[in-house]
Amino acid sequence: MAGRTNRQLITFAVIGVLNTGTYYCAYLPLLTLVPYLVAHILATSISMTGSFFLNARFTYRTRPTLRKFLLFPLTNAANFLITTAGVYVLVDLLHLSSRWAPLLASLGAIPVTFAVSRRIMLPKADQARIA
Repeated sequence: MAGRTNRQLITFAVIGVLNTGTYYCAYLPLLTLVPYLVAHILATSISMTGSFFLNARFTYRTRPTLRKFLLFPLTNAANFLITTAGVYVLVDLLHLSSRWAPLLASLGAIPVTFAVSRRIMLPKADQARIA
């Protein structure tokens, strides 16, 4: 049981790194076109879609369904709120570069995102067996 959870957490973290790369590769070009918060929102939407399919396939080994896809943004709601608030604080209050702030802000959201993601992506029977 713990081995399965550890594998999921490691896979989730690897996909998180890929997801962060996707986000950042979308964020930087968007930053040249729109204000930083708009760039952040659009880049988050792009990376969240990829994250859903990668986590369904590799982290939780579950079939991606429309229901899960529609619920998946909930897994990123906490991430989105934490990172958006973090980006704002880092840029507007602490005067850090808007180029680097999203990377720093994303660190605080990882544990919450994993917990919510796992709850949505795994069937209830799997959750009970693993707990």
